[in-house]
Amino acid sequence: MSSSEAESTTDLPAVAPQLRALRRRASLTLEAAARAAGLSPAHLSRLETGHRQPSLPMLLALARIYATTVSELLGETVAERDAVVRAADMEPTAAGGWTYWPAGASGRGMQALRVHVPYGAQGDIVRVHPGEEWLYVLEGRLRLRLGDTTHRLAPGDSAHFDSLTPHRIAAVDHDGVELLFVHTLLQSPTAALCLGPTNGEMP
Repeated sequence: MSSSEAESTTDLPAVAPQLRALRRRASLTLEAAARAAGLSPAHLSRLETGHRQPSLPMLLALARIYATTVSELLGETVAERDAVVRAADMEPTAAGGWTYWPAGASGRGMQALRVHVPYGAQGDIVRVHPGEEWLYVLEGRLRLRLGDTTHRLAPGDSAHFDSLTPHRIAAVDHDGVELLFVHTLLQSPTAALCLGPTNGEMP
């Protein structure tokens, strides 16, 4: 399934109104927000009206631009400043073919997620933005593209990198890959940039 098909079939009814409300809260016009996210205004407008559904990488990019978290974009309520997140409270959410579970509280300087990336779901954008990212492979094997270099990570391997380095991930195995993922929430609407869609397969 292509990323565009995944976006159109994923049911995330809470996303559209939240995207518009949070953009307005950030005092950004549709054109300015779209430019910061590397999208066309028409594409962002379709996301805000529910005619398209964003992939998880796109949600991460928009969350940074709007100075919020993916959980808030999805309309989820997580108790702020709660130091412990119980497994029973980690409700899975599907986005663009990915499945993720919030593994940290909102209102923090970084966001923690447990993510399942299915085979072939590489997302439709290469991400470039301020901040840092850290990921740890729990199950399966991961292909991580950092700039012009491709790395293969096995269970127990991790990566910690500057998010200004163009990056993209993909599952190597047909069963997908399970990750722990942490990223900083450094906002810079003029510097945050998502490049895509890209052409060709990751080597």
